[in-house]
Amino acid sequence: MALFKKIIAYILGILALGFVILVIVRAFHFYNLDKTNAQIEIIHNTKLRMVDVMGENLPPDPGVAADATIAGVDANHNGIRDDVELAVFKEYPKSAKTRAVLLQYALALQMEFIQPIINKETVTEVIREIDRAHACIGDALVPRFSPESSRTSVQMQKIDFYISSLDKKQVNTLERTQYEANFYDKLGSYNPLDPICDIDYSTLPN
Repeated sequence: MALFKKIIAYILGILALGFVILVIVRAFHFYNLDKTNAQIEIIHNTKLRMVDVMGENLPPDPGVAADATIAGVDANHNGIRDDVELAVFKEYPKSAKTRAVLLQYALALQMEFIQPIINKETVTEVIREIDRAHACIGDALVPRFSPESSRTSVQMQKIDFYISSLDKKQVNTLERTQYEANFYDKLGSYNPLDPICDIDYSTLPN
């Protein structure tokens, strides 16, 4: 009888320990889930501002510090790397519309390099924002004749030029290239976001 009680007590102890471990694992899971969901909300709430398009808060030239780290320098804290922001203004000083869509793309790209949580969920949502910025570039700078019409090869080349030229500015070191590749390794499947630009470029004078 004593042995039987010991066996029962041992089994109950094992079950109790298993239950405690399960509770801890589930609590940790939901804690991480909450953190991930909060970060995803930040990702989708990160928008380009008109003051940045109009250059009202341009940062100083970061110089060699621009490439000293993966994230680079963002002295004016607008989510865009300073050297990339300044390059866009230098190339398109007279076109607020062009700056608006390219800065939105730069903002989305920079999110790759500053994520505090990197997992399949956050990576996928960042890429959805990058895709949305792609669509914004096409709609604003290379519009179709109608929503249903296809773009010509010349039009597609023009879109590729805008995108690739900014890609080269943003991912301009070996370290950033490798970091981006590792980032994309965690990408999951997704549906695209609505291709709506952060800034209504039709309200811009040029």
